[in-house]
This record gives sequence, C-alpha cells and structure tokens, in this order.
Amino acid sequence: MIPRFGEPPLSGVKYRARPGAYVILPRNGHLLLTGKMRPIRDLQLPGGGVERGEHMVPALHREVYEETGWAITTPRKIGIFRLFSYLPDYKYFAEKICHIYLAQPLRKLGPPVEPDHEPIWSPIEVAAESLGNPGDRYFVRQLMRRG
Repeated sequence: MIPRFGEPPLSGVKYRARPGAYVILPRNGHLLLTGKMRPIRDLQLPGGGVERGEHMVPALHREVYEETGWAITTPRKIGIFRLFSYLPDYKYFAEKICHIYLAQPLRKLGPPVEPDHEPIWSPIEVAAESLGNPGDRYFVRQLMRRG
C-alpha cells in the first residue's frame, strides 16, 4: 500500500490518477528547490507530472530543467507517496502518485522555462520545514536522519 500524506480524499469527488516524478537535490548542505510564484508562493521539490507514454526518469530530467534550469545526474528512487489535491492549472482533482528520487545537481543550463518558477537553494533544515507538502517534507527529513 502506498502511504498517503496531506488531506484525505473528499467524499463524492472523482480523482484522476496523476503519476509524477520529484527529486531531492542536495549540494553542500543545501537543496535545490523550485519556487512556484503563482497563484501563491510555494516551495517544492523539483519535478512534476509524467505525461502519457513518457517514462519516469526522462520525465524527471525534463521537469527539473523546466522548473529550475538545471541538469541532474544519477537519479535513484527512494520512495513513493499519494497526495489528494485539486490541480488548478488542469482544473481537476488528482490522486497524485509521487515517485521520489535522490540525485545530484550537475550544472545550470539556463533559466527555468516554466513560467512563474525559479530555482532556490535552501539549507536542508529549512527545506524540511518549509516545503509546501507533507510528503516532500517527510522525505527530506528522512534524508537528514540518514546523514
């Protein structure tokens, strides 16, 4: 069974399964995050939805580049969780199935191409408390415990 974080699903609401790939990117005691500036400011692990026909790891590379402008290397899967939410950009309720990876930021290729996103370097301890969803915070805290 996949653990759930966040609010339980709303009764009577139909949720669409939405697989996604997200990554923890540590470097020198900091994490590379994406700051989504609109509609509200939110700090997130870089990543996002996997499109139909797309494989998880190539989707992860694409999403990280789109949201941060960075290339990554050696992603390895460390966990998975579910999150029920409304996706305003897509105008539907989703059961997000979040595949979490650990990788290394390789190099900055340019600015993010995704509108209203910016790369943010945050101390790991701060990220563990300020990421926008409890699943992301959980996996960052697990990384901190491992040292």
